[in-house]
Amino acid sequence: METMSQTTPTRVVMKETIPLINKPQRSMFSGCCTVWRKWFAPRELKSRTVHIGSRYQVFDKQKNQVKNEIRNQKYNVITFLPLVLFEQFRFFLNLYFLVMALSQFIPDVRIGYLYTYWGPLGFVLTVTIFREAIDDFRRFQRDREMNSQKYRRLTQSGHLEMVPSSKLKVGDIIIVEKDQRVPADLVLLRTSDKSGAVFVRTDQLDGETDWKLRLAVPATQKLQSDAELLNMEASIYIERPQRDIHSFIGTFSRQEGSEEESLDLQNTLWANTVVAAGSAVGIVVYTGSETRSVMNNSQPRSKIGLLDMEINGLTKVLFCAVIGLAFVMMCMKGFSGPWYRYMFRFVLLFSYIIPISLRVNLDMGKAFYSWQMQNDPEIQGTVVRSTTIPEELGRISYLLSDKTGTLTQNEMVFKKIHLGTVAYSNDSFELVASTIQSLSANINNDQSESTTKSVFGTNVMRRPEGWRVWEAVKALALCHNVTPVYEENDSASIAKSVSVEIQTERTYQASSPDEIALVKWSEQVGLALYDRDLTSITLQLTGVVRSSDNASILTETTDVSTNSSLSHEKFLKFQILQIFPFTSESKRMGIIVQDTSSGEITFYLKGADVVMQTIVQYNDWLSEESGNMAREGLRTLVVAKKTLTPEQYHDFESKYSAARLSITDRLQRVQTVVESLEREMELLCLTGVEDRLQDQVRPTLELIRNAGVKIWMLTGDKLETATCIAKSSHLVGRNQGLHVLKSVQTRTDAHLELNQFRRKQDCALVVSGESLEICLQYYQYEFMELATNAPAVVCCRCSPTQKAEVVRLIQKHTGKRTCAVGDGGNDVSMIQQSDAGIGIEGREGKQASLAGDFSIPQFKYIAKLLVLHGRRSYKRSAQLSQFVIHRGLIITTMQAIFSAVFYMSSVSVYQGFLMVGYATIYTMFPVFSLVLDQDINEKVALRFPELYKDLAKGRSLSYKTFFMWVLISICQGGVIMYGALVLFEDEFIHIVAISFTALILTELIMVALTIRTWHRLMVVAELFSLGIYIISLFIFKQYFDWEFIWTYDFLIKVAMITAVSCVPLYILKFLRQKCSPPSYVKLS
Repeated sequence: METMSQTTPTRVVMKETIPLINKPQRSMFSGCCTVWRKWFAPRELKSRTVHIGSRYQVFDKQKNQVKNEIRNQKYNVITFLPLVLFEQFRFFLNLYFLVMALSQFIPDVRIGYLYTYWGPLGFVLTVTIFREAIDDFRRFQRDREMNSQKYRRLTQSGHLEMVPSSKLKVGDIIIVEKDQRVPADLVLLRTSDKSGAVFVRTDQLDGETDWKLRLAVPATQKLQSDAELLNMEASIYIERPQRDIHSFIGTFSRQEGSEEESLDLQNTLWANTVVAAGSAVGIVVYTGSETRSVMNNSQPRSKIGLLDMEINGLTKVLFCAVIGLAFVMMCMKGFSGPWYRYMFRFVLLFSYIIPISLRVNLDMGKAFYSWQMQNDPEIQGTVVRSTTIPEELGRISYLLSDKTGTLTQNEMVFKKIHLGTVAYSNDSFELVASTIQSLSANINNDQSESTTKSVFGTNVMRRPEGWRVWEAVKALALCHNVTPVYEENDSASIAKSVSVEIQTERTYQASSPDEIALVKWSEQVGLALYDRDLTSITLQLTGVVRSSDNASILTETTDVSTNSSLSHEKFLKFQILQIFPFTSESKRMGIIVQDTSSGEITFYLKGADVVMQTIVQYNDWLSEESGNMAREGLRTLVVAKKTLTPEQYHDFESKYSAARLSITDRLQRVQTVVESLEREMELLCLTGVEDRLQDQVRPTLELIRNAGVKIWMLTGDKLETATCIAKSSHLVGRNQGLHVLKSVQTRTDAHLELNQFRRKQDCALVVSGESLEICLQYYQYEFMELATNAPAVVCCRCSPTQKAEVVRLIQKHTGKRTCAVGDGGNDVSMIQQSDAGIGIEGREGKQASLAGDFSIPQFKYIAKLLVLHGRRSYKRSAQLSQFVIHRGLIITTMQAIFSAVFYMSSVSVYQGFLMVGYATIYTMFPVFSLVLDQDINEKVALRFPELYKDLAKGRSLSYKTFFMWVLISICQGGVIMYGALVLFEDEFIHIVAISFTALILTELIMVALTIRTWHRLMVVAELFSLGIYIISLFIFKQYFDWEFIWTYDFLIKVAMITAVSCVPLYILKFLRQKCSPPSYVKLS
């Protein structure tokens, strides 16, 4: 034992010395990397437990220190200047001129004045910096406004304090009032409603304007006051932050060991939703970047237009030409002495081949196009928020649109009901109302319960005439999640009324506008939803006003009325036993109610025809009629019922409760129990509801489709709804099929479905968000190949992140330009990802409008924005950029010829102000007036949208057109310079006068030859520039011989050179227009 005690420590010491030996080998670099990873690594997202009660709040707030701030800024004080300059010098054009301008500080290579290089470059950079600063400051102001909104927070002492939303932390208990934005992700603890229910608007999160029902945790709702929350010893386990806005997993547990309560989506309030009614008390569980809304938004990016990238590529070609030309001159001069200095001087001399004025002219032109868009009287309210990419609207190949609020108004109108033997529509709804009125009279007259049962009994043989109408209307009035809301003091005012008939205004809250349309229609025909809470529903048989000639029937919604023409009203009360909410998987919604007067238990079910056909009893009309309604663009719902005995219901209830408490496969077990009821149900009716489209959506989509633009609809709505809108809006052409991609769960499913779609011809595709994700995971290339070639695509149940990903994949796979249109906060990521984002300022707020590059008040404005303004912006920018390049090429050609003739001298042919004036006051106004040119008028552009197709090919600015202008520039520059050298007689100053005058006249004539539609300002610009030049001939005597320019010899030589350089081009243009005119010329 003694030996062991001596050896053991020795062994331990040897192990400890191993790391001591290795420590000195650790470098400082590896230590810095560790610190860097620790500071700048992305935050790890973990599940957490949040405690309720004052004794735990301090502990909770020390953890999860994610600031609850909204930040949409691109820059901060430190990164602003570096990032803006980096974005600018990413353009080769700007980087090239920066190097050229810096070289002028070196005396040996200086060839002119500093302002000739630094002036234009400084102007471009100053304008850009100020523009970016103003845009980012506006974002900062909007963020500050949102972050400074005050909320009431419950303190540890039980008092309330007002705190800005940016100061909220995990574990805070806050109160959110009606119409107030939810500042962070909350778990709902209490509401002002005794039932614990509250409605929220989620339009800024998922794009749906429907109100969603949320429920407080039952254990906390039972407390007498909010202050008692601090005395609880409870905790909430929550899952790690994630993007999915349609799910949540949590557990509420008391410290004293009582049974845990499971929490789901209904117990949450996500950030950026709005409390629609009452007030809510919630505990903060996610803040800042961990909230669902922020995780589904992408960072704003600086967009660069395709035209800018093409010009950037052309400037690189021109740079290679400069280097090549300088190298040729050095080869002719010889590489003797400080040849590299001469080489650089030649590069500087020929640097005008890449004109810095190109960026100035393009930026000014884009500002003018933006001004035109904003001041077009036919699209009033249009705002251009990004003036750098207006020409992108002229080259769009894919238009991606949201549905709710963009294509549709999200206002549902009940259009048709089919009962199997008879159908009713707008012109025959009065018959339904009269049937309900006659049957309600039987209820009023029969006082005993037994008599009521005999009238509306379940025995088929004893059912009175009109029973099916009554049961259908009653089912629609009961099977829903709608809650009626009355204006304050309405009841009191009606009760006080004695002699005056007062009509009560009912409004409805629901998670689906379809359900509101159904309930409003049931009220219209005489059976109104009067009251509802979590346990009961009260229906009201409203009075029916008949005109004197009994020709028309008008339903009233008065609660109490003294008008003698109204029949006595009856209230029907039902107890809610079970509710089975609608899900995208089940595609149906059910409710079990018990009539409080008769005790009858009835199970009502409504859902999509595809799932209800197997649930209802055999019939021979449902499939045909649902197809007919769908072709009319109506959203169909099948309604059925089943009467249960008390024994049947109690047996179901015990099985259902056991399934809900199971830990494993809970959803599957619950679904199995519910499906045991959904057998051999009695079919009552088929309903058709129309979602009203935005104004002129159909002709707008048709025009855009004829323009060669493929349209995709990305929506968070249900598949059936999206399909109906695709048909009714004519998103899918009349002669095109519609293929719905079935639910895909595995790689094999995706393979089979894609093969099936591949066999379809001229067929639009409909795919859900879940199936889309699987297809992109395993067959991204194959899916995008099929989808991008389809005439139209509808993606439903899409999250905001998926929308942006779809846009990115289209850009990556096709390389073509995309335009995204939306009106909700859930469309922001898609708008920012697209090449041209358009936000519609509508009912869902201004978030999409503010995030877009363009903002419009109505969807129909998109047609003119693309087909007319987009076309003009692109064609004008292409023409303007090529002409500015031509202006630089022609003077560079003249400089090269001059240097070659005069012994390879690296001296500028035009000194001082002449070089600056050539690109500014002498030619700037005529060249810039090209932004007023138009190839076709507005009427032709809108009547023949097919002309838009050619723009996507990019032929207006291509290497072919570029080299044509290069050839023209070389020919004209050669003619002018050689002509001046041949015709001058004795003095060098005469070469300058002849060649420069001919050059200015040539540029003015070339502008005139390029113009297709004259504008009076173009004429003014030409005459003004010519007048300025003539005046300068007399002012700048150091550049021009005063006596020589007054001679006929000067005028004749200038006229001859100008004619030789321009007349051949005019002849070629005339012959081309006669022999091979463009398509738009034929139409004009």
